[in-house]
Amino acid sequence: MSAISWRAAPIWGLMLALSTGPASAQAPHVVTLDDALELSGVAAEVDTPVTNPRLVGPRAETDAAAALVDQARLRPNPEVSFEAENVAGSGAFSGLQSIEYTLSVGQRLELGGKRSARVSAAEAQAELASVRATLTTVELGQLVRERYLKASAAAARVELAEDVVSRNEELARIAGVLVEVGREPPLRALRAQAALAEARAHLVEAEAQSLSARTALASLWSGDEAPPVRAEFPDIVPPASLMSQATESLTYRVARAQTTAAAAEIERQRSLRIPDPTVSAGVRRFGESGDNAFLVGVSIPLPFRDQNQGNIAAAAAQLRAANAREIVALADHEQAVTSARARYLGAQARVEVLSQSSLPQAEEALRLVRIGYRNGRFPLIEVLAAAEARDTIREALIAAHEQRGLAAAELIGLAAQ
Repeated sequence: MSAISWRAAPIWGLMLALSTGPASAQAPHVVTLDDALELSGVAAEVDTPVTNPRLVGPRAETDAAAALVDQARLRPNPEVSFEAENVAGSGAFSGLQSIEYTLSVGQRLELGGKRSARVSAAEAQAELASVRATLTTVELGQLVRERYLKASAAAARVELAEDVVSRNEELARIAGVLVEVGREPPLRALRAQAALAEARAHLVEAEAQSLSARTALASLWSGDEAPPVRAEFPDIVPPASLMSQATESLTYRVARAQTTAAAAEIERQRSLRIPDPTVSAGVRRFGESGDNAFLVGVSIPLPFRDQNQGNIAAAAAQLRAANAREIVALADHEQAVTSARARYLGAQARVEVLSQSSLPQAEEALRLVRIGYRNGRFPLIEVLAAAEARDTIREALIAAHEQRGLAAAELIGLAAQ
């Protein structure tokens, strides 16, 4: 074994360890993009229970906000009061002879539209939680598409690396034969072996990157194993609405819901400026005479110092901040749509040129050079140069497919309503 091939042996063994498993193990199911969306819970209906922690939290917050709306609709509870006077005193008030019992029921009356303002604020928060949960689902869907595309690109690069290894093995074999018959100097065989070792190292690296990409994909639904994916890119079509003009996005809806919630909070804080009176009615029994008397009372706080002015000012500041975020969200959305649309169209143009023109020409050039090399008309360096040019175009085509898919996935997320 030559020195160069000896050095490549450990790398080749590592590559086999990454790419092969026990012979008795069953081939795992190849996951498609639709499978990935279903496993992550993105494709599930809104009312369908989900187990993905990335979705459970936001949906639980939506349920909590809905429960707070029910709580906000409730009126204050009545209060029962019982008092005993003139108990265990001295003189005429000793014992229980002069005891007086008072039993009364009080009810706090909400004034100033407190209940309606409280319900409106709770409903605004519930709407905000619902939109945020929807946005979380959309963002998870975009992340699934992006990671699936990266996994597909990594699988395609593994196929490319395998093709390069196979080609270099053939070139190394042919170079060895030509050296043996004296048609090539020994340096040609050494160069072919070096190219083969480098190709095998690249294959190991591509396998590792593919494993990393598939593991990142499986983590989106807490998968224990990295599922295999096809080296073919899924057909992700951007929404037609965003290819012509910008539309309202979920991010903007979240900002607008925050503005609505902030405005409702101001009204709730303003309603708290008005004090609530408590009306009570009861009966008093005089122990000494055995007589009874009815009682009626009203108590009301005096808002001399605390008129809730601090909370009102804070709510007003929050509303100004929410208005600013809404404007920024709209501007950012329009800019993101324009940028993603440009990247999609640019990647689409690169895919068409590379796949329809550049790659076929490079394949034909490589085929002709390899035929000439077998017949001894071209040196090995010409074959390596033609192969490198073809591989560069294939890598550029993989990158263009990946960028086109990523831009389409972003546009789908931006168009979600």
